[in-house]
Amino acid sequence: MEIIYLLIPLSLVLVGLIIAGFYWAVNSDQFDDLEGPAYRILQDLDELDQKRQSAKKTQPQDSDL
Repeated sequence: MEIIYLLIPLSLVLVGLIIAGFYWAVNSDQFDDLEGPAYRILQDLDELDQKRQSAKKTQPQDSDL
């Protein structure tokens, strides 16, 4: 029964630390946008591929000479 006197304060301290960590994460914008960077990577690759394709179309081919 004496262990309860130790476990209850320890659990309250642990819960307080978890709440403080969550509060810090929310206030420092850690949960701002979770999916945006993943889509941004895909869009950058698509734009790069489009630029490469347009550059290939504007360059003369060997058969055109």
